[in-house]
Amino acid sequence: MSTTSNRLFEEFDAVSSKQWKQQIQYELKGADFNETLVWESPEGIKVKPFYHADEHRDFFDASASEPFSICQEIFVFDLEKSIRRANDSLNRGAESLRFVISDEKIDVAQLIAGLPSEKLTLYFDLRFLSIDFVAKLDNALEGRNFDVFASIDPVGHLVADGNWFGKTDDYETLKKMSSEAKNVSVFSVDARIYQNAGANIVQQLAYALLHATEYFNRIAIDKPMLLQVSVGPNYFFEIAKLRALRILFRLVAGEFGITSGIHILATPTKRNKTLYDYNVNMLRTTTECMSAILGGADSVCNLPYDALYHKSNEFGERISRNQLLIMKHESYLDKVANASDGAYYIENLTGQLAQQALALFKEIEAQGGLVAKLKDGTIQRKIKESAEKEQALFDSGNEILIGTNKHPNKNDRMSDDLELYPFVKQKPRKTLFTPLVEKRLGEKLEQQRLESEKNANL
Repeated sequence: MSTTSNRLFEEFDAVSSKQWKQQIQYELKGADFNETLVWESPEGIKVKPFYHADEHRDFFDASASEPFSICQEIFVFDLEKSIRRANDSLNRGAESLRFVISDEKIDVAQLIAGLPSEKLTLYFDLRFLSIDFVAKLDNALEGRNFDVFASIDPVGHLVADGNWFGKTDDYETLKKMSSEAKNVSVFSVDARIYQNAGANIVQQLAYALLHATEYFNRIAIDKPMLLQVSVGPNYFFEIAKLRALRILFRLVAGEFGITSGIHILATPTKRNKTLYDYNVNMLRTTTECMSAILGGADSVCNLPYDALYHKSNEFGERISRNQLLIMKHESYLDKVANASDGAYYIENLTGQLAQQALALFKEIEAQGGLVAKLKDGTIQRKIKESAEKEQALFDSGNEILIGTNKHPNKNDRMSDDLELYPFVKQKPRKTLFTPLVEKRLGEKLEQQRLESEKNANL
């Protein structure tokens, strides 16, 4: 700081936290400070109206190693089209790619061969467990300058489906993959399901740690683990969530002697996205992506505004990618490393979330861990309770989604524009336990409106 600046600030007396509170108490004219200005989040975290240096001593190292990368998601069905879309996305500003593959017969060697030669980060979101497929992917990567993560998550599949992948031990299959793969990390936790099913932030953090611990207990993790997370609309809390996640992972992994670290891939939540007045989804995803970036995500994959009801399309993908390009190249959100570090409010939230999540983690781990508590229904019940509280706030109008439960456009029509079914799908089948189900807040209202459209057309 210059000498001139020093003289300028010397003209102002320091104001202590106590003095601020006394002045606020005076302005309240006798009203109770805590009851009037301190509010409590769904996680039980008390949020004060101001934070001050003389009340804050703990600062957390929650840094990412590099600025965030812009990720484009591509569903791989037609191989030639997927290769073209991948190269087009890279030419238009994407810096990493997430390939979603449901068919293990896809020629992954041809897919890799069709990509440019420069350094890339690739994510393979695989909906199956196949040693042969991973072996082919690993061989295809030989000599290529790619950082590759395969999202092979048997526990995540169990959480969302209610069953393991196969009849054999999924852990043993994953262990064999990890021992043979040289060019790809197969260690992954897909924690998106917890947020999208309605878990609060403390639950999301604790369950993600428990999820990872299921692997730590059984497999020697020697490569960075991919953590896929969903980011919700509570702006500062979500920044703190990602920071707490990195801190907690480092702490828990260290207890197992694991030092390979994590790689966070963040995506906006589906829970608050809407079918009607869908353009508002762009505003929602903008703030959610900002939370992910400021929270230290390694990569951000935006959700297209029309993802609920349209199949993948060039326009929706271009808009979602451009949102991130604006944040990076016009808002310069990649220019300051760890921009949220030292902000007293965010540091305080980070500490509180981490502390509460660690306590919940220890409690469940002492009772047998994530899978055990899924089998007895505890996890499902706790998430359902959190989801119902949030749903009640939405239904009463205390949690607002513009265009859905506030200022709806009565002339908006969607029934003829649905390419995808945008609601919870029930698939009766025999499962080991009740799986978690993603559900959006606005589904009931949207179904009523679609029914009204149908009746109006009769």
